[in-house]
Amino acid sequence: MSGITETVAVDEHHDHKPKGFTRWLYTTNHKDIGSLYLIFSLVMFFIGGTMAMVIRLELFQPGLQFVEPHFFNQMTTVHGLIMVFGAVMPAFTGLANWMIPMMIGAPDMALPRMNNWSFWILPFAFLILLSSLFMPGGGPAFGWTFYAPLSSTYSSDSTALFVFSVHIMGISSIMGAINVIVTIFNMRAPTMTWMKMPLFVWTWLVTAFLLIMVMPVLAGAVTMVLTDKYFATSFFDAAGGGDPVLFQHIFWFFGHPEVYIMILPAFGIISSIVPTFARKPLFGYASMVYATGSIALLSFLVWAHHMFTTGMPVFAELFFMYCTMLISVPTGVKVFNWVATMWRGAMTFEAPMMFALAFIVLFTIGGFSGLMLAITPADFQYHDTYFVVAHFHYVLVTGAVFSIMAAAYYWLPKWTGYMYDEKLAQWHFWCSLISVNLLFFPMHFVGLAGMPRRIPDYALQFADFNALISVGGFLFGLSQLLFVWVVVKCARGGVKATAHVWEGSHGLEWEVPSPAPYHTFTTPPEVK
Repeated sequence: MSGITETVAVDEHHDHKPKGFTRWLYTTNHKDIGSLYLIFSLVMFFIGGTMAMVIRLELFQPGLQFVEPHFFNQMTTVHGLIMVFGAVMPAFTGLANWMIPMMIGAPDMALPRMNNWSFWILPFAFLILLSSLFMPGGGPAFGWTFYAPLSSTYSSDSTALFVFSVHIMGISSIMGAINVIVTIFNMRAPTMTWMKMPLFVWTWLVTAFLLIMVMPVLAGAVTMVLTDKYFATSFFDAAGGGDPVLFQHIFWFFGHPEVYIMILPAFGIISSIVPTFARKPLFGYASMVYATGSIALLSFLVWAHHMFTTGMPVFAELFFMYCTMLISVPTGVKVFNWVATMWRGAMTFEAPMMFALAFIVLFTIGGFSGLMLAITPADFQYHDTYFVVAHFHYVLVTGAVFSIMAAAYYWLPKWTGYMYDEKLAQWHFWCSLISVNLLFFPMHFVGLAGMPRRIPDYALQFADFNALISVGGFLFGLSQLLFVWVVVKCARGGVKATAHVWEGSHGLEWEVPSPAPYHTFTTPPEVK
């Protein structure tokens, strides 16, 4: 397929292809839609990041300085929602749109018009969510997990906008997932068998099935919140015979697979980058595929580890504790395989590899703190403290976000035809690495000392660590401006990227194994 060339005669006078913004609006080209997702994701990163800056500004010192407690709660809620649904998930969907057709030898995604629709409903979803902040009584202020009865009985009228927004996000995710599944099943090149697919494609296939299974659960949860608030039902209202803990069961049955939806594509990215810069085949390809499937399966059996303090029977607590510890096994297999791939490889340390290495080390730290949280009696002490905040930010910032940055640097030459500025990219990496650890590592200590999360004020004993954390937060935010500058500079032109952009400083030719990284695939001719 890669050797085929095709000539399409185009009458210049009758070429009615839309120009400018209209081209983006109507596009069904997977590359354009991938770019739209990535640009949207970057904008939402900065909006969500600005909210994080408000949070860290308030927590720089004890006492109430800058914002009202109610507004602080709105910031923590919307920051979480935007980062999860508006930044990380669209970024991975953008990468899927760009890379999956090229990796499997397909001319485009299987359902291009639905692809266009799945993107264009997203900006409206987040416009609705952000506009809720300007309503009387303020926006959603009940945490991104929107526990009932805070979100149903005691919330402001902005809850209706919040629910509508979440429904639209869910519809977008389901359409994107259907598209990925149909494309991978039906449009692979004839010689690409299942066990020859790149791991990025495998991880996205599993992720797409997870999305289709859990998004309707989230839709059910927010609909029940809506009817409790506006239509006099009592799903979560104890006074009417409902159960507030039922909400937690429904939400976390969605919420825990959702965490893996945000990390499995990252595993695929790292599995593409590490072999390239180690100049070796990926160690244990088949075990990586099986580990991905195992993680997805086990992610449905661990939801109540978020609920150890709700008074479950001891048997249930033990079941969820052991299942949570078990899920670390396939994850450990992946980490072992990445390290084994690097072992005795001819490694070079360009920006994508630096972010991949940081991912492996820091994601593992997040995994270890997750194991601590899995132990039921210990979790009684850690629950709802900053230790939990440290844990999931190590998984989702140094995990998901670092992998997205690694992917951007890795595939930018493929996307733009130009090499990015390696020196600036290295600056971005080191600034991000130092600041992100200054931001999140001390949170372990304040959490273990008992500082609760989601509060705008705290005891004097936590003041020094919080000042450090806030400085780290501001530095991390500023570091991302470097990333934007590198991407813009690369997109505007520069040094042409060659076919062997990752040949490395040793000048070694590398015989690419199958499944191969991106640069060995020849893009099929564009469908005119």
